[in-house]
Amino acid sequence: MKNNKLGFLASLLVLAFSLSAQSNDGGTIFKNLQIGFSKTTSIVFPYPIISIDKGSQGVLIQKAKGVENILLVKAGLQNFTQTNLTVVTSDGKLYGFILNYDEQCPDLNLVVDNSTVVNKEVVFSMENQNQKKIEQYANLAFSKNKKIVGLSSARFDIKLQITGLFIHQDVIYLRLVIGNKSKINYDIDQLRFFIRDQKKSIRTASQEIEILPLLSTSEVSKIPDESEVLQVLALSKFTIPEKKYLTIQLIEKSGGRQIELNIKNNDLIDLEVLGTL
Repeated sequence: MKNNKLGFLASLLVLAFSLSAQSNDGGTIFKNLQIGFSKTTSIVFPYPIISIDKGSQGVLIQKAKGVENILLVKAGLQNFTQTNLTVVTSDGKLYGFILNYDEQCPDLNLVVDNSTVVNKEVVFSMENQNQKKIEQYANLAFSKNKKIVGLSSARFDIKLQITGLFIHQDVIYLRLVIGNKSKINYDIDQLRFFIRDQKKSIRTASQEIEILPLLSTSEVSKIPDESEVLQVLALSKFTIPEKKYLTIQLIEKSGGRQIELNIKNNDLIDLEVLGTL
């Protein structure tokens, strides 16, 4: 009788473990997830989703509208055969899930943690930088004591000033100060970065190449009166051709206080290289 009880308890432990996680042939633990046909399961990741792969056409997946870190999953076919789902996020992590069909009690919400990480060292292509590392180096550039002078522009009591230029591998970090000496709040409509001709010809259109920031240490929408804001913006590595410059353009929302700061190629000579974290 005692042996029967021990055997029963052992079976329960094995069953409980299989319900919470499942291992592939290589020994990697995958998170078990129950999904249904008439209900949608939301999976929340700590960083934006870069890549998604599902093992079966019987599963429907898509990013939630307006956000980059929430994945919506549901069954596209009732009673589909157990399959898998893998997701790569911008912090360089690979997450793995085993998907099971359960119409009665599906998992409706899941906030992922380290228990669902399959691989922590995903190598990105040059087009897909590791956002977590960019954040870390942006914060390092933010805290650096070294300051440069001479790169500033002021108009309408609004100031744009570069106080630091840094680089790590293929990312340039600009430490930017936006100041407002006026008594009127400055509501930001756009903060743009683009390379353009130094002189505009009447007969030929000036070519502008916009550079979209990879990351900003703060999302600034307003500069209060008589104040200033400091932020670091990460841009993919670039060079400035002869007779062109990088323009930083600040545009006021519903206002006319537009200001620009131009950076020439010579200004990038003294880029400070950020060392290993």
